[in-house]
Amino acid sequence: MAHGEVLGFEEYVRTRQDALLRSARRLVPDPVDAQDLLQTALVRTYGRWDGIADKSLADAYLRRVMINTRTEWWRARKLEEVPTEQLPDASVEDGTEQRADRALLMDILGVLAPKQRSVVVLRHWEQMSTEETAAALGMSAGTVKSTLHRALARLRQELESRELDAHALERAEQGDERGMERCAA
Repeated sequence: MAHGEVLGFEEYVRTRQDALLRSARRLVPDPVDAQDLLQTALVRTYGRWDGIADKSLADAYLRRVMINTRTEWWRARKLEEVPTEQLPDASVEDGTEQRADRALLMDILGVLAPKQRSVVVLRHWEQMSTEETAAALGMSAGTVKSTLHRALARLRQELESRELDAHALERAEQGDERGMERCAA
């Protein structure tokens, strides 16, 4: 790589790092994993920087590298997962409603397959058009639409299921309190 190209890559990273980190954060829920994902994508892109003729497409190229890398990680981790009877408790870092909603959304995105998650992130968070999303992911616009439709249906189903579980738990807790009141009387 020529000295001018190295500076071009360094300048690109300096100016786009925050936006790229936000994209990585939307692809993986853990902030440390998001930083690792971005760094891995930048290393892979650095080696191919001179091959990107149109540097205005560098963001799309890097997003694609991040998606591919995240998919590789997901496949590798999937083999290491061990099913258990109890799910871990979901923790909320911040008491505000907005933080709780964001944590729930990030958690629920985890039920999607990598392809579905990529489509949802690019269409709704990155606000890319169907055509831009299709180009970034290397699929047809029709596939983007159908994948998005199935992903949103799955997210709705998961939200409804969690709401039903929360209501059932509330009713059970209220029933326990009433039973204790009757015993005390």
